[in-house]
Amino acid sequence: MHREIHHWHSPRLDKNMEIAVYGHYGFALLMFPTAAADYLEYERFYVIDAISPFINAGKCKVFSINSINHESWLNDSMHPRHKAIRHQQFNGYVIEEVVPFIHSHCAGRVPIIVTGASFGALHSANSLFRRPDLIDGCIAMSGSYDLKDYTNGYWDEDVYFNSPLDYLPGLNDEGMLAHLRAKQHIHFVSGQGAYEKPSSSVDIGRILSAKHIPHTIDLWGHDVSHDWPWWRQMLPHYLGTKF
Repeated sequence: MHREIHHWHSPRLDKNMEIAVYGHYGFALLMFPTAAADYLEYERFYVIDAISPFINAGKCKVFSINSINHESWLNDSMHPRHKAIRHQQFNGYVIEEVVPFIHSHCAGRVPIIVTGASFGALHSANSLFRRPDLIDGCIAMSGSYDLKDYTNGYWDEDVYFNSPLDYLPGLNDEGMLAHLRAKQHIHFVSGQGAYEKPSSSVDIGRILSAKHIPHTIDLWGHDVSHDWPWWRQMLPHYLGTKF
């Protein structure tokens, strides 16, 4: 499998940010790490190995980015307002730096499907719902889509507009809705076992149905826990059956 590591100094984050690229061809699969992990997490936990048949066949080209979760909602030493600001800066990094890098690396605009597990699922869904003009779909695994689950009671406008369960019910912009209604790949999958929160996926599905946005809500069994062995099954399952 072809593998590259890239990095640059992000002006929006004022730090060096790495990105791992796997494969040569196919749609772009943009991966967000879990919690406070990094751009090589999906490689370390063998998710890249699990999806390697799709990478090697040219179905998808994977871009795995770094996180700054430990500099925002997971950093208890920061004031919550500063956490919210940092979260917004990360959004800017993804849309204004990573997306253009993907287009450049692929020599043109290709479909971008975002994916991630746990906190990465929240980032994935949020990226799609905030910028459906640039993001073409998501595979969100084992996520909670209420940012307040991470803010320890803090609330402001930036929390609201990064918490899909809060802002989606009020989304009435017909241009954004038209983009979302045209998507073929909005997939939410969750186990129902230890440390999972399937109700969050169900709640997202209820809102999307009310907005007439096509989607899949897929709840796996009560033995399916919030852990890597299941994510190594979920992602290849979706790449193999939905794309």
